[in-house]
Formats: sequence, structure tokens, C-alpha cells
Amino acid sequence: MTGENKIKGRYQGSGRGFGFLIPEDGQGRSDDCFVPPRRENGAWDGDTVEGELLPADPTRPDRSTARITKILSRGNQKVVGTIRKADREVWLQPDSDRLPLPIKVVGKTRVRNGEKAAVAVTSYGSDTRPPLGTVVETFGPAGTRAAAVESILYQQNIQRDFPQPVLDEASAIRQSVPAAARRNRLDLREKCVITIDGASSKDLDDAVSLERDGANWLLGVHIADVSHYVQPGTPLDEEAFTRGTSVYFADQVVPMLPVALSNGICSLNPQVDRLTLSCLMTLSPDGAMLDHSIAQSVIRSAERMTYEDCNVLLAGGDAALEARYAHILPMLRDMAALARALEKRRKARGSLDLDSSESYIHCDGEGRPVDIEARTQGESEGLIESFMLAANETVARHLFDLKKPAVYRVHEKPSPDKTETLKAMLSPLGYALREADNFSLQKVLEASRDKPEAPAVSTMVLRSLMKARYDTENLGHFGLAAPYYCHFTSPIRRYPDLMVHRCLHALLAGKLGPRSEKKLAKSCEKAAVQSSQRELAAQAAERDIDKLYFAEYMEGHLGESFQAAVSGVTKFGLFAALPSGVEGLIPVESLPDDHYAYDETRMTLTGEHTGRSFTFGMELTVVCVAADASTGRIDFRLPGQENAPGRSEPAPRPQPQARPERSRSDRRNSGRSGKRRGGKPAMHVPKPRKKGKKK
Repeated sequence: MTGENKIKGRYQGSGRGFGFLIPEDGQGRSDDCFVPPRRENGAWDGDTVEGELLPADPTRPDRSTARITKILSRGNQKVVGTIRKADREVWLQPDSDRLPLPIKVVGKTRVRNGEKAAVAVTSYGSDTRPPLGTVVETFGPAGTRAAAVESILYQQNIQRDFPQPVLDEASAIRQSVPAAARRNRLDLREKCVITIDGASSKDLDDAVSLERDGANWLLGVHIADVSHYVQPGTPLDEEAFTRGTSVYFADQVVPMLPVALSNGICSLNPQVDRLTLSCLMTLSPDGAMLDHSIAQSVIRSAERMTYEDCNVLLAGGDAALEARYAHILPMLRDMAALARALEKRRKARGSLDLDSSESYIHCDGEGRPVDIEARTQGESEGLIESFMLAANETVARHLFDLKKPAVYRVHEKPSPDKTETLKAMLSPLGYALREADNFSLQKVLEASRDKPEAPAVSTMVLRSLMKARYDTENLGHFGLAAPYYCHFTSPIRRYPDLMVHRCLHALLAGKLGPRSEKKLAKSCEKAAVQSSQRELAAQAAERDIDKLYFAEYMEGHLGESFQAAVSGVTKFGLFAALPSGVEGLIPVESLPDDHYAYDETRMTLTGEHTGRSFTFGMELTVVCVAADASTGRIDFRLPGQENAPGRSEPAPRPQPQARPERSRSDRRNSGRSGKRRGGKPAMHVPKPRKKGKKK
């Protein structure tokens, strides 16, 4: 086998005998290789493999074909599925249709037939022997949303329960600030400092203040000093590092820190002393940064404001509310004016103004979804976003200029491949894009604003962007057009913010000698890698769990018609999204009266005889014909095609789009903090973590 014929990559199974070898980057190949039946050599979907090219198929000269020669690493060491009992034998039928072989369960187990469970694979089988595995976790009856939620969390290694040593440490922390802790801190308790959050929020980790400084403004962003309570090397710190982030879905939260901290002593509740790190910024009337300082501080929040009340106050017209908050209303109006000036400056430097909607799932007392709506951002949400972004940029610049260790939030410019794809997608809509720089992209977004295709154009641009991540090297933030950026404002729910606080504490205390600085830099490196990985896991879990709630809600709306827009185009069919964010598939075989050809570059399905074309962003009327809360599957049809053929297996969803740095609308990646704040911990009774489990 020659070197040119060797390919290393990931095997993607189909569940129907054949598969694809997806080459790794850097091998000079961008095309996937078809792997015919019986040429996978025992590989499972997700395995890292080595293969060799086969002679071209005369009937498909345009398609590369390969066979798997070696399995380098297994991608499915644990598999989730449904228990099936037959003839005194116990089997697990995998949930993934790409893993069609049942796994024989060995060892002692008390699982029930029809139960959702996870097995650890002990043997991957052969042509004559089935794969084997032992049960390591059960989740309850298959076919229920509750069991599906637990299995998704398990697969992403998201633990609901905290180990007992962590709970013990948290419960031992005093729930008030003693005088000794206030010593040597900037005392801001007499300043007018307020929090602005959602009405149900309980973990308030940021507060703001604004006052005149001559002709200029003094903006204060005060962040809960979690690092005072979570010390390096303690059980609390190790668990926070392992989790990396809080996870939010529907009306629930799996927190990064125990409630005693997240909702207690670290939360900036009103009328009580709280330890903070304050970023104090002197700004000109038009929002230019003139000076700044960062200080260990103590505050006492004067008011616990809500977005809803702030939006009403800023809009005017509610005399009773204005009377109630007369003492802070002038400051709120000044804040709104300053936020507009900051936003104007961001746009002028090329920050992308991307529409990024988010669904809000309303649940009843039993946790069942009763309504789903698109979350919209009001003036107060934008105000907080602007202030948090300003603080994040200021802190990042501060640490960079002093050449001190830090964890930066980086967002690189789009790759050439993604840029070319975006150009091809925009061209049919009449938008020319020369380069994928900030100003060119913003020009396209502005040109599409208020036009029917605006949501599609915004989504296309979003999907062309790279994913933001954490790094110890300052690479800038493309989406924000910010040369310096970090996450400083959400240490209750993001570990990188906690690390940035530690860097600031060490700097302010003068404790960064050569040895300690090297140690801190190493901790930052580990945190950047771990936090990036855990963020992806949290996003995947949140996305997949939200789908379960969407499907459960749509189970009550079968047969109803909805206005939708095409949100994805694949060779399998069209994904259509409702204004609420609920999304379902219209299978290609259900499209009427033609055979439809798929154009991947232009993202279209076009009838070969009628010429009818379905494109990204196209508005449609759809009928919901099926929904399954245990899988998150939702099926739509065009009107009149309700009984048309459907899919026999889940269609692969296009890769999730990148997200801009948002504040309260997308808090995982934002200047602010995690999304859907105030979600309640689940009614799930946690099982104690087994001793010796690797963290």
C-alpha cells in the first residue's frame, strides 16, 4: 500500500452496511470516501481508523472508495440504548441507528426489559460473535422524555450530583461577609450599585453602577468574587474544573457550583454585603475608554432589578413603577444612553450585528412544556450586554499589556473554505461578498435588513464563522472586532472567568514571582483546554435536550399548520423552523411530484422535471404529522402531503451554527453569564457518585 493510498480519519457508519471514511485535516483531501459493505473491517461509527483507497467504481467515477485496514481508537466505549430480553439473554439495542448491532449484556444485572441503559463495551465482536458489554447506568423506562434527558447528560459526562466532599466544603462556608474579609478592599457599599437580571434568576453574579466624573462617565462593573471562596486544589475547585460550566435547559440547571455558593454567598443579592472584583472604567460622553482600574471590592446592591421592569421604565408610561424606582431612574436613563454610545462604537469598528434568536420553554409545575416562544432582547438586556462586553475587553487588555497569564476568549476569522461556501450561498440571493472581513460581512447584513431573506442571510453568516474557544494566547475576537477579549463577568457558571479572577487577584496582591507566574500560566493552559471541551459538551446537551421538550410540546399539536422557514437543506430533505425555534424535517421523499436533486453549495433541492426549488430561508406552510419526546424527532409535511412517505431513520442535522458573543440572549459565550438564568435544579434525586470514579 503506497503512502498516497493511505487515509487516516473518522469512520461514519450508516446503519445499513456501508459507511464513509472522513479524512482528518491536513491530508490534502476534502472529500469523504465511500466504504462499501463488508469493507469496514469491524469499525463502528465514530472510530478513528486508517484505510486505503480502492479502484474507482466505473458506475460512480466521481466517488472515492476506500476500505478500512486498521482501527486506531474506538469512539464508543460506552453505548446508550434500550434493554431487550429474549430467551434468558439480555441485549442492549443502541439508540443510534448508526450502531445497528445489539450488544449482548454480560455479568450480573437487574435491568428491566424496556429500560434505557448504558453499557461499557468489553468486546466489539466479530463476524461470528456479538459485541459484549456490562451495564454501568440505568435511566428509567425508554420512550420517556425523562429517561432521554438523563441519558443525554450521561453521554456528555454531565453530573447532576456533587460529591459529598464538595457539598461538605460548600456547606461550611459562612453565608455572610465578616469584617476581616472586607479588610483591604475598596468599599463601595455606599455607592448606588444595582443588579439587572431575569425575574426568576437566583444566581446574580454581576452588578453595575454609573456616575458622573466631570464631563465623563465612571462605569462600574462589579463581579462576584467566587475565587475568594473557591481556592485552587480544593474539592470545590476540582469539581468546578471538571464541570467547566453550568448547563441550562428548559426550566432546569445543572450548576457548576453548589447552590450554597451560586445562589447564596456568591450571588449579589440586594441589601447584603458581597465580595466582588470591580472593573471601574472612565468613559467619554461618546463611549471612548479614557482610563480604568481593577480592584478587589465589597458592594451592597441597592436594588435587584428585572429586565421586564427596566424595559418598562426606559420606555416610560408606568407612573407607579417610575415612582417606585425614582431614586435610580435617572441613572438607568444615563446607562441606556451610554450603552447606545458603546454599541455605536462597536459597530463602527466592525462588530457583527447578528440576529441570534433563542427559544424560551415555559413549563408547568410538573416540568412539562406548555408554551415555546422566541426570546427577544429589550433595551435593558442590550444595556447589560454592552457593559459586560466593555468590562471583558478592558480586563483582557489589562492582563495583555502587563504580559501576565490569562485565559482569553478567542474567535478567529472564517477559513477560506467557509468563506467560499458563504459566497456561493449568498450569490443566488443577490449579495456579492469579496472578502469575509468584518466590514464586508456587516455590509451584507445591513443590505438584507428588513427584507424577507434577512434571517436566512444572518444564519448563513453565522454558519460561516469559526467557533469561539478559550486560549492562553490572545488571538482577538473576530465577531466583536475586538483585539483583546476574555470572559471575566460570569465566574459562578464559567470556569475560565474564575481563572481570570485568580490572575487578577495574584496581580493585585503582588504575588506573581517567576515561579508562581509559571504555575499560574500552566493552570490557565489546562483551564483553556478543559473549558473549551466542556463548553461543547454543554452546548450539545442543551441543544439535544431542548429538542426533547420541543417534541413533547408538538405532540399536542399534531395535524396543525404552522408558518415556517427552511432552516437547513440536506439530501435527506428540508429542515423547517417555526418562529418559536421548533424545528422539524420534511423528508425529500415527501416532496411532491418530482425527484429532487441536492446542491450542497447553494443549499437547494430542485425538482428535475418541474424545476421547483426549495432554498435556505424560503418561507413555507407546514403541517406537524409526528413528534416523539423520547427522541426529539419532529416530522413536518407540506399541506396536502400529510400521508406522504417519511423517514425510517433520523436524518443527520447540519452542524450547529457558530454563535456571536451575546450577553443575556446567549449567555454561554457572552460577555454576561449562562443562558436561562434561574433555572431550577431538576426534581431528579441524585445518586451518590461512586468512590474512585475519575473526575
